This record gives sequence, C-alpha cells and structure tokens, in this order.
Amino acid sequence: MGPSTANRNTVTAENCVQASAIAGFRAAFIACVASAIPTLAAVRTIPWAKANLNYTGQALIVSGASIAAYFITADKTILEAARKNADARYDRRT
Repeated sequence: MGPSTANRNTVTAENCVQASAIAGFRAAFIACVASAIPTLAAVRTIPWAKANLNYTGQALIVSGASIAAYFITADKTILEAARKNADARYDRRT
C-alpha cells in the first residue's frame, strides 16, 4: 500500500464521515419536527398527556426521536459508503 493509496483512503474516509454527518443532521431535523408537533398538540388536547407530561418529558420525547434518527441514518450512510468502497476496490483489482 503506497502513499497515494493511503491518502486516497483517508480522503474517502473523510468524505464518508462528512456525508454521514450531513445525512444524520437532516434526518434528526425531520424527526424533531415530526415528533415535536404531535407531542405539543397532545399535551394541549389530551387530558392524560396534560397531567403527566411536563416540559422535561416533552423534551425527552423530541430529543429521543432526533437522536435515534441521527445515529440510525449516520450508521446506514457509513455502511453504504463502506459497501461502495469495497465494491470499487474489488472491481479495480479484477
């Protein structure tokens, strides 16, 4: 493995990390909006939610959905990039 191959691998890894972070933030933003609207609406209209979900509970619901969306999407993006890189290396060798 020469210096150009190591440099190419580093650049590919950095691009993969950046792409996964961007995709993760995008998914987290969508999940935040998608979970905040029903949560806030439920707290104002449903008596059980009004009585049992304080501000901390509401924040945990919204942040839990956002965090899960970020990590799931970032993981899927990294795995997809790794699969593409492995396929490209295999095709290059044959």
